[in-house]
Order: sequence, then structure tokens, then C-alpha cells
Amino acid sequence: MTFSPADLIDPREGTHSRRIFWDRDIYERELERVFGRCWLFLTHESLIPEPGRYVLAKMGEDEVIVWRQEDGGVKVFLNQCRHRGARLCMTEGGKARALACPYHGWAYNSDGSLRPVPLAKEAYGRHFDPTKWGLREIARVEVLHGFVFACMDPDAPTLREYLGDGAWYFDALADVPGGIELLGPPARSVMRTNWKYPAEGFAGDVYHVGVTHASIMKAVSGRSITQTMHAGDDLGVQVATQHGHGFTVQFSRQHTLLKQLAPELEELLPDRTLEEVDPAKGAAYAKAYAGHWNATLFPNCSFLLGLNVFKVWNPLGPHEIEVLSWVISEKRLSDEARHRLKVAAHRAFGTGGVLESDDVDNFEYCNLPNRGYLTRQGTLNGQMGLGYAYEHPEFPGVCDKLMSEVALRGFYRFYRDCLEADSWKALHELGADWKATLLFGDREQDVVP
Repeated sequence: MTFSPADLIDPREGTHSRRIFWDRDIYERELERVFGRCWLFLTHESLIPEPGRYVLAKMGEDEVIVWRQEDGGVKVFLNQCRHRGARLCMTEGGKARALACPYHGWAYNSDGSLRPVPLAKEAYGRHFDPTKWGLREIARVEVLHGFVFACMDPDAPTLREYLGDGAWYFDALADVPGGIELLGPPARSVMRTNWKYPAEGFAGDVYHVGVTHASIMKAVSGRSITQTMHAGDDLGVQVATQHGHGFTVQFSRQHTLLKQLAPELEELLPDRTLEEVDPAKGAAYAKAYAGHWNATLFPNCSFLLGLNVFKVWNPLGPHEIEVLSWVISEKRLSDEARHRLKVAAHRAFGTGGVLESDDVDNFEYCNLPNRGYLTRQGTLNGQMGLGYAYEHPEFPGVCDKLMSEVALRGFYRFYRDCLEADSWKALHELGADWKATLLFGDREQDVVP
């Protein structure tokens, strides 16, 4: 089945086809041009703190070994023996100077080089060259604030260039004195949905909070949380960026909800304060630093600052994903605070968490109806705030009020370009007018503000 990305997604009008969540041909294009080209989060340095430490991660459906090197650097290899192609490492993580394949015993050093193979002289003779059969290494690896990212495309821009305006927000995430870390290992679950549903939701869906989470919000706060509470211009900002990253920053006390769910954190988990920020960085940066966030780094990495969860939505085909959930912690916290935070954050938004459980139903029941032939021919609406986006003098990117779908439109604008472009050069050409696309529309149109 053939398809045209331009026919599937119209970011100027804020619409997209349901086919992108179910079609196998589209999914295979995603593996090639989204997951095979974009920077992907793999792990945090705090989880591989010393030479020899490794964890397994996914890049699309390619499984990789993220291995700390003797010089302190990080290398990433496909988790595949070069002999008969068997899965090399079977454990989620550990520490080893070398890993051996359980099939025929080929073993590899932490730098990816092949060790002497069993019966090398007797079985292979003098024509075998072990230097040509080391592990396949991923082209690009970069570390930003301890977060390890990799990219399969050697022609991709640097990680900071890929983040673009989003780097300003990512810096604010990690800017706390002493830095941040991820508490692992990650919780894992499987969800019957397409990877794009949770990714788009975490980028900017404030709209659902007063409906989906109404009961838990009322239970912990003693009052109803309505959608109108999120409609004011002074409550926060939603941001779309060039390469599909979306950020929604609420100007509120950062850990309010988490502490309502886990009152024991009140004395153990200090909120970030505006006073901690260098005044030279500006008031907007300070608001972001001290605010409550939801965000997605395109394509499949999301986090909530305030509820302190960090997630990856790994595709397992077009209809299923594996969800990985870590806890964001400040290094300056005590051991007791770290432990309490880890329990509370997973209770809220980990596997089986009270808020995660609500969202699982949404994500699965958005996708499962696509089994229907006629259903898949439908068009979905992402027009909230269409025509009201603007360039803020202090917040980088294309902005709108807190309750908007500008981040969703930015996500699918870049997604469409990824499906269409056959190289990063072509991606840059297609995205040259990205701001104009997202700013499209008459701000005086008759839309309820």
C-alpha cells in the first residue's frame, strides 16, 4: 500500500489521518526515517557510573548495548553477535569486561572488539580476520547533562542542533544545583497502542486533565479540577519547536500534585525556587526552572517535571509499545528522599500508577478502533488554538497559552517531513518554513480564547 505524507498530515489546518497509527507500510517508513534518523534517548550516566557498566536499550526495534568505556566515554553497539546473528546479551544491565554469545561462544570486549574465538586456528584457519568482525557500533553518541542519546544517521546534526529551541528547556530541566539523575532500573510495561499517542499527549495535552483525571484530582485536592482552570494566558505556556519537540510549562508550585499524592515528601522534597536561578538568565527561564512541566523530545521520549517521571515509548510494531519509566531525582537529595521519591513517583505515573492507569485506557482505546477498515479512513482534529500561536519575546519556539494543541501540530509537522525526506539535507529544506506553518492563521478569527 502506498501513501503520501502530505495527504496524511496537514499541520496548517491541524488535521491528520488515522492511518498513521495502524498502517504497516507507514510503520516501516517510521523505523527507517524517524527512528533511523533522529536522536534517541538511551539511558543516563548515573545508571552506568563506572567502566564496564552496561544497559540494554532500544532504537526503534533495534536493541543496543550502552557500554561505559575504560576512558569514561560511552559506546553503543547493536546487541547482535556477528557470527550467526544471535542476541548477544540477555540481561537488562550489569558490569562486564566482555560479553560472550551463548550460541557458539564468540565474545566481545567492552570496546566492541572481537576476542579470540573458540577453535579459531582449527576451525577458521589463517584466512579469518577478527579485526573485521567486531560489534556493529552506532554512528553517533552524545551526552547532555548526563543523558545519553544516540543516532544511527552519521549525517544528522549535533544533539544540540537537533534539540534547537528545545535545548533551552532541556537546560532548565537539568540546571538544579548539583545536577539531576535518573533512578532505575526502569519499570517496564506493554501497552496496546501506537507510540505516537503517548508522545503527542505528553508534549502538550492539558485538555484531558479535568476529564480523565477528575476523580483522582478531586480525591487528593478535595475539589474538582475543571478545564477552565487551565485556559488563562498567565497560567503557563505551550511550545512547539522545529524538530517536533513539545514543552508545556505551568507556572505553579512544582511538586504540588506529587506531594498531595505522597504527603511524606513535603519535608523531604524541596520545590525549585526562582531565587536559585542566575538573574542574568531572565524571568522566563526562572519560571520554566521552577514550574511544573510535561514535555516530549521527538520522537518517543517524554518527561513530567513535578511528578518527576521520565519515559520512553519503544515501538513493538504499529499496534503495541513497551513503556520504560525512570524517576527524575536531584543529586542533592538525601538517600531517604530519593527512596521516598522513587516510590511516590511510580505510585503516581509508573506502571500501574494512579495517573498512568487513566492514560493507558485513553491511549489504548484511541488506537484499538483502528482495526476497523472504515474507522482508519477517518481524520483527527488537532486544531485547538489554531491561528493563535505566536513568538514569545522570552520563551524560545512557537508559543501559545497553556491549553492548546500547538505542540501536537509541531510534532506532526516534523513527523510528516521525516516520512517524506530521504536525508537530513532534504529535512532541512522541507522545514525551512516551519515557523510560518505553525503560525498560520488569523489571530482575530472567531475562536474562543
